[in-house]
Formats: sequence, structure tokens, C-alpha cells
Amino acid sequence: MSAAEPQTRPAPPAAPADGSALTRPRRKERQPALSRAQIVAAAVRLLDAEGIEELSMRKLGTGMGAAATSLYRHVTGKDELIELVLDEVYGELEVPGAASAAEWRDAVCRGGHELRAMALRHPWVASVIGRVGPARLGPNLMRVSERMLALFRTGGFPADEAEPAMRAVISYVVGATTGEAAHLSLLARGGRSEQEWLEGRDPRKLREENFDYGLQRVLDGLETRLSRG
Repeated sequence: MSAAEPQTRPAPPAAPADGSALTRPRRKERQPALSRAQIVAAAVRLLDAEGIEELSMRKLGTGMGAAATSLYRHVTGKDELIELVLDEVYGELEVPGAASAAEWRDAVCRGGHELRAMALRHPWVASVIGRVGPARLGPNLMRVSERMLALFRTGGFPADEAEPAMRAVISYVVGATTGEAAHLSLLARGGRSEQEWLEGRDPRKLREENFDYGLQRVLDGLETRLSRG
């Protein structure tokens, strides 16, 4: 071939006459692999942002870019998911210890404030905590319950009264926090902060003081019961 002769390039292969390359079904894109931990974390984010009323397997899957059916490989349904997310947020709690009977009340008080703070970070918690029975407690819930129960035993409560005493404190904390959480969720859905709603007042400090007052009175009663033997 001379230098003046134009070079030719091979022509691209012709499409099949029957158009099969165009009509062949495309491969379905693979959905991302999921784990139970990822599902639980995504559910906590959804609940924190939108509340328990908006939780569904379909909506959760859509938010994760996956079909609801793929979630069921890791979670049997919404009820189990609620158990898992509740145990997940209980993992945030650190129950203080008590080295002696003299320290039980202060430790229980701090534990109560910790539980309240967690429930306000996740306002849906107060509305679902009663759904999980003792037989379905996860590892974090078990850990918190056992450490809290140990505080009452250290304080000197008899074996048959330590657990009811603990439940009295937790019932107060959950009951007092339910109204607070509902109030904060309502403001958030309206696009306002509590500070804006109250125009410069300090509502957080007031709520904490009210909560602590009630908690102290519950502990007063338990301490009186303890002193009577």
C-alpha cells in the first residue's frame, strides 16, 4: 500500500437482522446487599425523622433502594423490627453503678435522666416500649435492666421488691417523657423548634426541673419504704 493510498478501517459488525440486540430484555440491576444492622440503622433514622406512624417495610425498603421483600430475608416483619430498633437505641444507655447502699439513689436518679434523654432523642421510643415483652428483650435491654436492678439490690431492697421498685421508676420516666416527646415531635413536624415556639424562654431547663421533681418524689417514697425494712 502506497503512502498516498487512503487507509480503510474495518466496518463495525452489523446488527442482527431480527433486531435481537435491541429487543433482548435487559438484565435486572442487582440490588445492594443488605444486612440486619443496616436495616435497623435505616429504620432508626426513619423513625427519628417521621415517627412510628410512618414506619412500614415498603417505605423502609424504598428509602434504602431495595424491595421490601429483600428486607424480609433479615427481619420477619414490622413487629420484630420494632424490637430490634428499640434494643438498638437502648445500646446508647450507660447505667451508672453503685459501690455501696448509700449510692443507690443517686445512681438510679442519673439512670432515670439517661433514659429520659435517650427517649427525647428518639421520640418514638415512649410509644413502643410497652410492646416488647420480657421474653423478647434484646441484649441491650437486658443489660440495662440487669444493671438497674442491681442498683436496687445494692440499695438493700428485698429480692421480691427490687424489681417492682425498678419498674416504678421506669414507669414514671416513660410516662413523664411520653408527653414531652409528643410535644417535640409536633413542633418538628410543623417546622418549628421549641425555642422558637416559646419565643426566647428556656423550656428545656423547665422541663428538666419538672421531670427531676417528679423523679425525686418517686425516690422519696422508695427510700421511705426501704428505711422501714
